[in-house]
Amino acid sequence: MDRRDTLIALLALGVAPAAARAQPAEKVSKIGFLGNSTAALEANLVGPFREGLRELGYVEGRNALIEYRWAEGKYERLPGLVADLVALKVEVIVTAGTPASIAVKKNAPATPLVMVAVGDPVGTGLVATLARPGGNITGVSSIAPQLEGKRLELLREVLPGVSHIAVLWNPDNPFHVGSLREMRAAAQALGIRVHLQGIRVAADLPAAFTAILRERPEALLVLADRIFLHNRVRIMDFAAQHRLPGIHAYRELVEAGGLMSFGPSYEDMHRRAAYFVDKILKGAKPADLPVEQPSTFVLVVNLRAAKALGIAMPQSVILRADQVIE
Repeated sequence: MDRRDTLIALLALGVAPAAARAQPAEKVSKIGFLGNSTAALEANLVGPFREGLRELGYVEGRNALIEYRWAEGKYERLPGLVADLVALKVEVIVTAGTPASIAVKKNAPATPLVMVAVGDPVGTGLVATLARPGGNITGVSSIAPQLEGKRLELLREVLPGVSHIAVLWNPDNPFHVGSLREMRAAAQALGIRVHLQGIRVAADLPAAFTAILRERPEALLVLADRIFLHNRVRIMDFAAQHRLPGIHAYRELVEAGGLMSFGPSYEDMHRRAAYFVDKILKGAKPADLPVEQPSTFVLVVNLRAAKALGIAMPQSVILRADQVIE
C-alpha cells in the first residue's frame, strides 16, 4: 500500500495522521479592557489599541479575546467590573485614568495591569518609580511638566483680557490634587483668578452650572477626568449657551463644541498600550517594564465655536494647531 492509500485508509477509520495530530492549536490570549465610560464614547481609544494589537500579530477571534467592561462614568462600579474580569481569568487588564487603575491595583493585585493616561502614577502610589515600577503595573503616564500652565498661557493668548476662569475638577481623582497646585501657581503668575468647581458624579452638574453662573467667570477649563469625557456634550452645551470660551484636556470636548484643547495624544497612548500587553503575554513582568511618558501633544481649535463666540482666533494659534475644526 503506498502513502496515498495509507492516508485514505486512516481517514476512513477516523484516525488523523501523526503530522496532523502533532499540530497544536493556536493559543488564545484573554485580555481585559476596563473602560471608564461607554463603548461608543471610547471608540476612538479602543480603535488604536486594537490596531496596535493587530500590528503585533493579535487577531480578535483567532488568537486574542478582549473582554470589555464599561463603567459608564460611574467610578463606584469599578470594583465590581474588575471582579468580573478576574472571574473570567483574563491574563492582563488595560484601563485608562487614575481611579480605574487604582481600582485594579486594589481589587486584582495578582493580575498584570497596563495603565494608560495616568497623570501621576508615582504620586498616587500606583508604582514605585517610572523607571522601576515594581509590583504588577506598568504602562503609559500622561504626566507632563507645566501642562496646566501651558493651557492657561494658550487661553491668555486667545483671550488677552481674561482674568477669571472656572475650572471643573473631580475631588475623587487623586491626580487632580497636583493639577490644581500647578494651575494655581500658573494662574497667579498670569494674574488670573480661579473658581474651582468639584464634580464627582453627573448628578453634581446642575448645581455646578448654577454656581459657575453665579461667579460670572470669563472662561471655562475642564480637567482630564472620565466623568467630563462621558458628559462632554452636556458640559459643552452649557458653555455654548452661556458664551463661555475655554481650553480643555480632551479634544473630544472641542469636537462637542468647545473652543480649544491641549494635551497628550490619548490615541497614541492607547496604541502604545498594545506593546506592553504583548510583552506581558510573552512572559515579561510589569515590574521590569518602565512606565513611559507621552511624547506627542495635540492642540485642537474650533473656528466654528470661535465665530459663534465672536472671538478672532490668533493666526499664531491656528498655525500651531494639529487639528482645526471649521
